[in-house]
Amino acid sequence: MTRLKEMTQCPVTATLELIGGKWKTIILYSLTAGTRRFGEIAVRIPDISRKVLTEQLKELEADGLILRVQYKEIPPRVEYSLTELGKSLTPVIRELELWGMENILAKRQLILA
Repeated sequence: MTRLKEMTQCPVTATLELIGGKWKTIILYSLTAGTRRFGEIAVRIPDISRKVLTEQLKELEADGLILRVQYKEIPPRVEYSLTELGKSLTPVIRELELWGMENILAKRQLILA
């Protein structure tokens, strides 16, 4: 949690400083299934540019939510996984998933039917 810009007393604000924005929660959601390579994450989030994905992964790593492991191989291989701190967000992310299925996707299906 090295990137917190200011000391806030609000726990929601502090949490959103780490996982807020358009892509971070989606990246974390992708990693809840296990370790993934950069390309695997990019395929699961097709609307994100590679540049933005790289930036977001760096920020999540700096904040201690993900672990980046680079293997000295040719071609180079880099894997990303959740740290213990990142794993502690899994219940929150699962609740967001459940809420989205029940309240957004299910209603969308009713409208389309």
